[in-house]
Amino acid sequence: MSGTLKKAWAEMVWPLLRRPPELQVAALCCRTGEDGGTEVLLITSRDTGRWVLPKGWLMKGMNAAEAARAEAREEAGVKAARITPEPVGVYHYEKRLDDGYGAPVEVQVFRIDVEELSDTYPETRERARLWLKPQMAAARVAEPELKALLRRLR
Repeated sequence: MSGTLKKAWAEMVWPLLRRPPELQVAALCCRTGEDGGTEVLLITSRDTGRWVLPKGWLMKGMNAAEAARAEAREEAGVKAARITPEPVGVYHYEKRLDDGYGAPVEVQVFRIDVEELSDTYPETRERARLWLKPQMAAARVAEPELKALLRRLR
């Protein structure tokens, strides 16, 4: 394929063929560390073991913030928390589907100030969790927009 044809495909045709991104919600779980600074809770993904935020799809009967809180409870054991009603940021990634294809996903991120964690929760045996300073958390996640969001966190 010639350079001009590749450029036309990449800039004009491919964007028209791609479906719009699906929407997920994520919980940016925060607490005050022993030194008085902010710490962020990361968990491992079930499939690859990458470090991620608790996240998932919207849920019937819940708004986006409530769905993010439910994901934090299920995936990370967040028991008591205050959540921001509006997203504090957004990031995008390509979700690998069972058929091998990728689907674009937009993730709305809601800050949750964690007051209490449970030692047992639905995905206790499937995930590890770790509290980190935002800069260290940014170094562990893969998504560039999420890295930037974490680096801006105070």
